[in-house]
Amino acid sequence: MPSTIWAGAISFGLVTIPIRVSSASEDHSIHFHQVHLKDMARVRTRKVCEIDGKALGQEDIGKGYQLTKDQVVPVTDEELDEMPLPTAKAIEIVAFVPAESIDPVRISDSYYLSADGAVAAKPYVLLRRALERTSKVAVAKFAWHNRERLGLLSIRGDALVLHSMKWPDEIRDPAELAPDAVDVDEDEIKRAMELMESMMTADISGYRDEYRDALEQLIEAKQEGKELPEVAEGGEQQRGEVLDLMAALNASVQKAKESRGEGDDATVHEMKPRKKTAAKKAPAKKTAAKKAATKKPKSA
Repeated sequence: MPSTIWAGAISFGLVTIPIRVSSASEDHSIHFHQVHLKDMARVRTRKVCEIDGKALGQEDIGKGYQLTKDQVVPVTDEELDEMPLPTAKAIEIVAFVPAESIDPVRISDSYYLSADGAVAAKPYVLLRRALERTSKVAVAKFAWHNRERLGLLSIRGDALVLHSMKWPDEIRDPAELAPDAVDVDEDEIKRAMELMESMMTADISGYRDEYRDALEQLIEAKQEGKELPEVAEGGEQQRGEVLDLMAALNASVQKAKESRGEGDDATVHEMKPRKKTAAKKAPAKKTAAKKAATKKPKSA
C-alpha cells in the first residue's frame, strides 16, 4: 500500500469527497553518491551562513523573499499555512472539459486518489462514473507545498487520478524553435505514413529501461571484479551527415515489413522489446540445415 502524501477532499458544487493522495508512479532509477576518489568516503553538502561561515542545522533555516539586494522579508511556515486559500485543504473542481482538449505538454506528475472512509465511497464512485460516461476530465485547483497548482482529474480503472499541470504562463512558445521553411515531397509524406502504419501497436507494456539494465550489469561486473560489458556497435548517423530521405524511408518500411513477416524473403522478428527469457535450443540437424539455407555470397 503506497504511503499517503496528502489528505483532504474533492469538492465540486456542493459535493465533498474526502480523499487520500498517493503517488501513481515509482522511481526505479539508479542513484549515485558523490565520493572522494582517494578513499571512497561520502562527500556531504553543508548549509553554511555566508556571513559568519558557520554550518547550520535545519532548525536554524527559514524562508525569506529577497526584495532588494539588502532587504529580505522573512516568511514562516505558519503564515503560509494560514493563508486564506479555498484550495488549502481541498481539490476544488472548477470546470469539466473534453479529454482531447488538454495539451499533453501541460501535464506533470500523477497521483492516485482513494476514498477516505465509508462516507466517501458513494460520491467517489458517482464522480468516477460520471467522468467515464461523459468522456470528460475535470480541471481543478489545489494547494500543496506552499503554492497553488492547477490539476486534472481523470479515471484509470476504478480509481480517480490527479495529474498536476503547468499554468498557461509556464509553457514556452515553441514558435521560435520551428525550422526554416522546407519543401517536403508528397511521396515522402505518404511513405512516412506507411512507415508509421507498419510500426503501429496497441501494447507498449513490454518496453524496458535498457540504460538501467546496462547500468546494473556494469555495477555487478565491477563488484565481482569481472570485465566490463562491451559497448554494442551501433550504426548511428554522424551529426551533419546528409542522407537520402526517401531511401531511408523505403529501407525503414522494408525492415518493418520484414519484422512482421510480410513481403518477399521476410524473416519473422518480435516487434515488442525483448524480455529476459531463457533461450530454447533447437535440434542440431535443423540448426545446421537452417544455416546452410540462409548462407549467401557476400556482395560489394
